[in-house]
Amino acid sequence: MNHLPLIIKREYFTKVRNKAFIIMTFLSPLIMIALFSVVAYLSQLNNNKQKSITVLDNSTEIKTVFKDTETIKYTLLENVTLENTKTIVEEQESYGLLYITDFKPNSTSTNLKKNVDVEFYSTETPSLEIITGLESKIEERLKEMNLKNKGVDIATLKDAETNITISQENFSGEKTSKVDSLVKLIFGGAAGYLLFMFIIIYGNMIMRSVIEEKTSRIIEVIISSVKPLQLMLGKIIGTTLAGITQFGVWIVLGSVLMVTASVVFDIDFTQINTPQQELMAQATQNQDVNAEAKLFISAFFNMPLANLIIAFILFFVSGYLLYSSLYAAIGAAVDNETDTQQFMLPIIMPLILAVYVGGSTVVGDPHGTVATIFSFVPFTSPVVMLMRIPFGVPIWQQILSLLILIGTFIFTIWLASKIYRVGILMYGKKPTYKELLKWIKY
Repeated sequence: MNHLPLIIKREYFTKVRNKAFIIMTFLSPLIMIALFSVVAYLSQLNNNKQKSITVLDNSTEIKTVFKDTETIKYTLLENVTLENTKTIVEEQESYGLLYITDFKPNSTSTNLKKNVDVEFYSTETPSLEIITGLESKIEERLKEMNLKNKGVDIATLKDAETNITISQENFSGEKTSKVDSLVKLIFGGAAGYLLFMFIIIYGNMIMRSVIEEKTSRIIEVIISSVKPLQLMLGKIIGTTLAGITQFGVWIVLGSVLMVTASVVFDIDFTQINTPQQELMAQATQNQDVNAEAKLFISAFFNMPLANLIIAFILFFVSGYLLYSSLYAAIGAAVDNETDTQQFMLPIIMPLILAVYVGGSTVVGDPHGTVATIFSFVPFTSPVVMLMRIPFGVPIWQQILSLLILIGTFIFTIWLASKIYRVGILMYGKKPTYKELLKWIKY
């Protein structure tokens, strides 16, 4: 009799009705949104506070570049000594004092001094972002002055500047761009990393579930009427469905909480991603920003979305089932979670290697030899192939890689069921790799 549906149903409801599972399902999004809210609120306070910087320019040549922004207000002083300026700044509790010494070009040269003495005085250590911004402003101004001293017309020089964007097109007429490559890279990286995290989180859940039932001796009753292979598959599928349920609740609840926090508490979550407020403000004034946004949207819809969705589902499910069978076998082989450490390295290493190969070789050459080979190796193909597919992998390669992955899963689950069959009834002894090989031969 096929008891697999009953085992899946039992495993699923056992997980979703567990108090710890329910608490973590609803508490995790609350904790994460609360953390993001605090960070966003503090960033918002920091960005909304305008810093006051006093500028003492003894050269009188640089002060024109200091224009007030939303985050920085400049106060220009003239005909004041440095010591008096320091006193004024300290009394006004300004953010800092920028002091530029007087400099003159050499009488025998049209160049300005290479090293202009510029100092920044402040009570606390200034932000690296602010110092970098001030340096770039001064360097740009000095560059213009040097060019003028050499008789170079700045307007003519700027008018001579050109922007080159290389159009990309294959021989069949399909056009792409750098933005297309970036969108493909983001999509592939997100898909591969999501699979990596899903295997780590819910693979461990399957392993702990097997260990709990083994140590409570419930497994001895169950195994009397159910085949070990059915029991292992039922635990894998049931736990996977519970994990998908939890993942779905996290996404929905997290989205609702984020919108609620944004509306009720007036928290701007985008502040977390825009610490360089001044640079972003300048970027939004660029006329090319809207064009870039349109290119991103166009690049997303230019991807083979149907192929990506189908391939993502197939490789995601197959890859997860492959690794979860190994986690279940490890759970059956040991008596407690501490003993699992010796068997975890052979599982974790291929996953880490897949992420490394995907993040390094696929970025540089998605159709190179290394990326192609690892997209066919079953223990790395779920991650690497998902990263390669957005760049246009031939269908025959995708099918071949998937068939190899499914075949490896079938073989692996057969081996794992043999370990599972013997291991779930073994107690009080820490198994070795040699003993696992003996169990497979039984």
